[in-house]
Amino acid sequence: MKLLRTIRLDPSDTFIFERAAEPGEWAVPGGFVFFDADPAALEGKSRVAFRSGFLGIASLGFSTLVQIVAASEADHAAAVECLAERLVARFGAPDLATARRAAAEEFAFAASLTDHPPDTLIAMHRVHADGAIRETFRTLKPRGGAKPLRAFSFLEVEDEEPATRDQLDLVTLARKEVP
Repeated sequence: MKLLRTIRLDPSDTFIFERAAEPGEWAVPGGFVFFDADPAALEGKSRVAFRSGFLGIASLGFSTLVQIVAASEADHAAAVECLAERLVARFGAPDLATARRAAAEEFAFAASLTDHPPDTLIAMHRVHADGAIRETFRTLKPRGGAKPLRAFSFLEVEDEEPATRDQLDLVTLARKEVP
C-alpha cells in the first residue's frame, strides 16, 4: 500500500501558508477544508492554501508537495482514525463513525494518486469554476532515477496541464499581512 506524506524541500511553506504542515505527516488533498468558503473571496495565504495546498492531517497545516511512500495497513488505519477525529473536532462531523467513512474516502482518493514509484513527488492545482472545485495533479520525478532530492535540483514533470494565468509572487505574499 502507498500513501502520501508531506515533504518540505525548502522553508517556503512556512511563509506562504497560515499553518504549514510538518514534514512527514500523512496527507490528503483536503479540498473539504474549503467547503464553506467562497473561493473567489479568498485572499493571501488562504488563497494559496486553496490553490496548491495538500492537507497534513496531524497538524491540519498545508504542504505544497507530497511524496508517495510505502505504508502498512496499520499506518493506513491510524491515518484514517486521525483524520476522522479531526473531522469531528474541527469540521463538525456528526459522529466518529460518519467521520471514519469520510476519512476512509479521502484516503482512498489520496491513494488513487499513488500509481507511481515511491518517492515520486506530487503537486496540485485547485480552482473553482462553474460552481465546482476542480483539482489537477502533476508528478515530479528525479531525472535518471531516484536521488536525494534538493529544492530546485530536479525535475521532469508528467501530466502537466497548460499553464494557468494565475501567478504567485512569494516575496510579496510573505510580506503581506493576512488577517
